[in-house]
Amino acid sequence: MTRHFGALIPSTNTTCEIEYSRLLPPEYQAHYGRMLSSSPDKSPFSGPREEDLDYQARLLGTAKVELVMLVQTSASLHRDGYDADVTRRMEQAAGAPAITSAVAVGRAVKALGARRVALVSPYSEPVNARAKRYFEQGYGFEIAALEGFAARDSYAIGALGPENARDAFARIVGPAIDAFVVPGGNFPTMAHIAGWEREFNKPVVTTNQALIWAMLRRFGAAEGIRGLGHLLEALPPG
Repeated sequence: MTRHFGALIPSTNTTCEIEYSRLLPPEYQAHYGRMLSSSPDKSPFSGPREEDLDYQARLLGTAKVELVMLVQTSASLHRDGYDADVTRRMEQAAGAPAITSAVAVGRAVKALGARRVALVSPYSEPVNARAKRYFEQGYGFEIAALEGFAARDSYAIGALGPENARDAFARIVGPAIDAFVVPGGNFPTMAHIAGWEREFNKPVVTTNQALIWAMLRRFGAAEGIRGLGHLLEALPPG
């Protein structure tokens, strides 16, 4: 049985479609909607335009997707209450349950039982500061270490290689860290999670991976997905 889900992505994202289409088993079929930034300066770190989100979610609803996901973690960092508001808009437009990637990441980390987290992020320093506040205040875990790559737009994020994350892990790994979190739906990382976990003996949570975990939990999947990290193999409840 094929399960269909919708992914709403910034118009500049060139990674999400590749990771979901190439790495997921064929019984999980993604359908995509692209949205422009709401920011006058086209910042990828602002939320999508509301009219784009409503329209694209409505189109995904006509494909009878079972879940709609906003694949833009940074969008949730700028305004308190954004997750609840945008989730409600997606659900109303699509007629299906919805979730944001920031919520999926937070819930995934809690499901793994991690308390002290290393945030390894493509974002700039101001966005990283918002991410630290968001996860510490919203989900109660401690950002014990933070590495950022100072990307100022989505194109720079997409140009980053997985070695950027791996080298950051090597610099900060230690007993004070329970898990690594790598936000950024346009940061190509999902194929490398299992290898990183073997090398550093820590679970790794990424934006695109956390959303798939949330999807599998909602779908009541009987088994996880191998090769994409402990989160997707073990499917811890949360």
